[in-house]
Amino acid sequence: MVRDDIVEYSLDYHHNEEQGKKVRKKIYFVTVLLSVVTIVEVLVGIYWSKTVVSPGVWTAIKVGYLVLTIVKAGYIVLVFMHLGDEQKSLKYMILAPYVLFILYLFFILATEASYIHNIWNTFH
Repeated sequence: MVRDDIVEYSLDYHHNEEQGKKVRKKIYFVTVLLSVVTIVEVLVGIYWSKTVVSPGVWTAIKVGYLVLTIVKAGYIVLVFMHLGDEQKSLKYMILAPYVLFILYLFFILATEASYIHNIWNTFH
């Protein structure tokens, strides 16, 4: 029995070899870029711990992690969800609420952390 509800999309391509090379180049670029950023994050985490560096450097490392993570997440959304192919206004309309929400979460995190730190110091 032959099923008519399964469509084999891999056999239905509409591009030539030049467009295929362009797509493969983009895939390789995305893979290398995300891999390099992840490797940098891991190496920084391995070689610089909180006990090795000063508090100012540790704060810079944490901020660097946050920035790299947000950049990676935004790039993943742009590439894998095909948002990068849309108009600039649509990109901003979709990404701006997320950026504002993340900034709000950082504000709440900093506020609550300072409050808990102050409470913790009153007990010591």
